[in-house]
Formats: sequence, C-alpha cells, structure tokens
Amino acid sequence: MRKLDVLRFARDAATGYPLRTSLSVLAMAIGVAAVVVLTALGDGARRYVVDQFSSLGSNLVIVLPGRSATGGFNPANAVARTPRDLTIDDATSLLRTPSVRRLAPLTVGSSEISFNGRLREILVAGTTASYFDVRGLKIGQGTALPDDDWNRAQPVAVIGAKIREEIFSGQPAVGQFIRLGNRRVRVIGVLAPSGQGMGMNTDELVYVPVAFAQAMFNSNTLFRILIEAKSREQIDLAKRDTLAQIKSRHGDEEDVTVITQDAVLATFDKLLGALTAAVAGIAAISLAVAGILVMNVMLVAVTQRTGEIGLLKALGARGSTIRRAFLAEAGMLSVFGAVLGYLLGQFGAFAIRTLYPVFPAYPPNWAVIAALVTSLSTGLIFGLMPARRAALMDPVQALMKH
Repeated sequence: MRKLDVLRFARDAATGYPLRTSLSVLAMAIGVAAVVVLTALGDGARRYVVDQFSSLGSNLVIVLPGRSATGGFNPANAVARTPRDLTIDDATSLLRTPSVRRLAPLTVGSSEISFNGRLREILVAGTTASYFDVRGLKIGQGTALPDDDWNRAQPVAVIGAKIREEIFSGQPAVGQFIRLGNRRVRVIGVLAPSGQGMGMNTDELVYVPVAFAQAMFNSNTLFRILIEAKSREQIDLAKRDTLAQIKSRHGDEEDVTVITQDAVLATFDKLLGALTAAVAGIAAISLAVAGILVMNVMLVAVTQRTGEIGLLKALGARGSTIRRAFLAEAGMLSVFGAVLGYLLGQFGAFAIRTLYPVFPAYPPNWAVIAALVTSLSTGLIFGLMPARRAALMDPVQALMKH
C-alpha cells in the first residue's frame, strides 16, 4: 500500500464517522486553546508588570520610609523604636552622594480641584522639577515646577493632560488660577499625555512643589524618594550610598527600605515566568485527556473495522502497513485538533486584548510550539495501542468476526 493510499485510508476512516471524529478533534482543540489562552494571560501579566516598572524611568532607586516593606512587623521594635519620617532634608542630603545623578522627593494626597464651577476629585503629587526628568515625563505647555528651594511652598501647579481637558474644556490653562482644596494655585504648565504608570494615570495628576503639598496635607513626611543613578553599573552603589547617608542622619538606625528597579523587575519577571510555565503545565493536562479520548476512539475504530482489516491482510497488506494507516488517522485527528485549537486560542487572546487594551495578552512562541508538538505527540502515542492491535489481527479470525 502506497503512502498516498495510507493517507486516503485514514481520511476515509475519519470522515466515515463524523461525530466520533468531531469529538476527538474538539477535545484536542480545547486542550491546545487552553494552553494558548492561559499562557497568553500569564505572559501578558509578566509583560504588563515589567512595562509598568519600566515606565517609572531608568536606573531607578526608590527609598521608602520604614522597614516593614522587607522586614515585617516586630513587636519589640515597635516598642523600642519609632522610625523617623523621611523628610525633604533627607532627600537634599542624598544629592551629595557621587553615584546619584538626580532625585525627586514625592508626597501624595487627594484633594479637590475647581475652576469656573467645575469640580472633581484628584490626586496631588508634591515633588520638584527633577521628578519629570527622573520619570521621563514631558511638559506639553508652559514650564515645569520651580527647582530653586525645595522647602519653599510656592502656590503653582503643573496639571495632567486629562485634567486640562475636563477642567478647562479647551481654554488656555497656563496662567489660570485654580483652587486645590481651599488654596489658590496658579497653573504654570501642562503635562504632555503619557498614560498609566504603576497604577496611577499621570494624565489625571496635579503636580505642586513638595513643600506646598506638605502644607496642604499637614504632613512633613515623604511618600517616596525617587533616585536616578548615574549609570546602570552604579545602581547598586547608589543603593549602598543612599542607605549609608540616611542611616547616618537617622541616628545610625536603618529605618528605610531601598529597592532598585532592576531587582523588582527581575523578581516579578522570574515569578510570573514560573507562573506562566505552571499554568501551561496545568493546561497541558487537558491534552493528555484528549489523547486518551483519541485512543478510545481508535480502539472503537479497530473494532468497527475488523472485517476491513481482515480483508486488507488477506490481500497481502502487512502488519506495518495497517499500523501506519491507523497511526495516520490518529495523527490526522491530532493535527486538525491542534490547528483548530491554535486558532481558537489566538482568538481568545485577541478578545482579551480587545477588552483590556493595556494588557498585552500575547501567547509566547514557546508555549504555542509546545502545545502543537505535544498535541501531535499525544495523539500518536495514544494511537499506538489501537494501531498495534489492528496490525496483530489474524486475517482469518478478523473475517470470521465480521
């Protein structure tokens, strides 16, 4: 029997029982689609987190007040020590460290903005002009915040692009006076549209001098200090210098947490990469189930086609030929199921990206290839038993059973 005849035999066997064939193909397709969609979700989560941290800036070192972010809560420390606030003077002192290129103190709070009867809730970020450079944000109109004296509470503001649209409705914003809470503030700049960054939409923020924000919120502590190291190679040095400087100012007590952007990115990348692989493994179980279904279907096919097998062997077909014919049918079912599953999985990933545009749900190439190879291998492996059973049939007994 020629190879073309073997394929024709497998095709006729598959199309002769459309319901049986459809169920086998569907089972394999569901397994492949599950792998594609779930790995797209896992890898999409990894890319989203990496993109969010990357949007903060480059060569970034972040100083947080307190040690709870890494050391947890210790009752003894709570009684014996009270961590000091992170202040503007602490931030200023870090400018003297040789590994720091620039830095920006940051304090955040909520307030109301009003102009000509329009009113809405906003987030106010108290910072300095260097914040926009550290974060890579561009000023679309006007100027950035003053950078002369960080302790000077000047009543000026830079507003996000969306705030400008909603509050000023196309009117010129630069030079206008708005109210933040009960304070009158002059708009000196409008930020160019930039979108999301670490869960905050920068287009909806209002930026004021850090001392002005502290006066607004009646607090002298900072929420964060963002530091840009002079180079990628000096990130770890900047971290060590920062810890040493803050420790010397806080009575030789290490009561801040210093994290680097690279360390956070590497941790999330590794964690979410492992999660994606685990999810793919769980989804691949459905491929094993589909393989078992293919085996059961092929065993039924062997029983149903006993007479045909006996006739072929009586006419001189060898056992290896019969085996190849049934393996070709199993492979055909697996290929069609894999292709259908791949298309369904890509459609599912596309639907996720359409519903959530900020979420890059693209299935990784390794997952797609692994799913396709696994589905084909599973179909062939589980098709071996029925094929071998058909190949070992005695032609006389097969014809008698028929």
